Amino acid sequence: MHTPSRRRFLATLGAAVIAAHSPGPLAAAPSGRRRIPRDGRTVPAIGLGTWQAFDYADDAAADRDALATLKLLADAAGVVDSSPMYGRSEAVLGRLLRDADPERAVFVATKVWTRGKSEGRAQIDESMRLIGRDPIDLLQIHNLSDYDTQLATVLELKAAGRVRYAGATHYTAGAHAELVRAIEGGKLDFVQVNYSLREREAARTVFPAARANGVAVLVNRPFAEGDVFRATKGKPLPDFAREIGAASWAQYALKFILGEAAVTCAIPGTRNPKHCADNLGAATGPMPDAALCRRMAEHFDTL
Repeated sequence: MHTPSRRRFLATLGAAVIAAHSPGPLAAAPSGRRRIPRDGRTVPAIGLGTWQAFDYADDAAADRDALATLKLLADAAGVVDSSPMYGRSEAVLGRLLRDADPERAVFVATKVWTRGKSEGRAQIDESMRLIGRDPIDLLQIHNLSDYDTQLATVLELKAAGRVRYAGATHYTAGAHAELVRAIEGGKLDFVQVNYSLREREAARTVFPAARANGVAVLVNRPFAEGDVFRATKGKPLPDFAREIGAASWAQYALKFILGEAAVTCAIPGTRNPKHCADNLGAATGPMPDAALCRRMAEHFDTL
């Protein structure tokens, strides 16, 4: 159960970060949640990635930040994504989730990233042990590695009740055609793909296939490895950002992504609780329609 002091901390942190740039009444918050097409379950439209941010050891300051970030995510019952590829991230995530999320409200996603059936099964079992979740919400084939073999294992575990949703991932436009073929195979509940103001190809490739096949979409690289912030550093937000309540460039970039109806959840990576609170704020207020998304992209291209 969330204690009053914890709730005050979360409310104060989130409000302080978001209100510092608040555009006023335009920031009125809707639910900020989106449906998983397969069964109608809802998740927040902004989650958390752990690549690099949770790959550390023996760092008390990093632990404090990561724990505070996960508490924010748990309070929102949000999505956190990891992988065996991410070094110590699964182990750090599992250790901190015991304190941050005792009610197991967080939707936990990880991946299998190896070759061979026995190797895949062993890696999956180890991921569940490290994270401390069995069943796990979402198990994805990382970068489509040994796709057919690993998908068979994921589906077996799903049928056995140890996995709730099956997914596949990639992070480059060159793999979008493969992701589309995987989606059209009819076995996936989720697909994870790169999409941002800098990398827009998925809107023409992966998203139409996901919509047509009832597949949820997680968006990785929402800031294009920081390229979005390098382009916008020192530049003011355009006046029209107020129309969607974007209070920072991070919110502008995330709201652009959420303007695409196929997107279920974007997963920016961070362990900084202030950045996490700001990111979560992108799920509140109005979202851009197609015309405003074009205007947002065109403006970004001028920076």
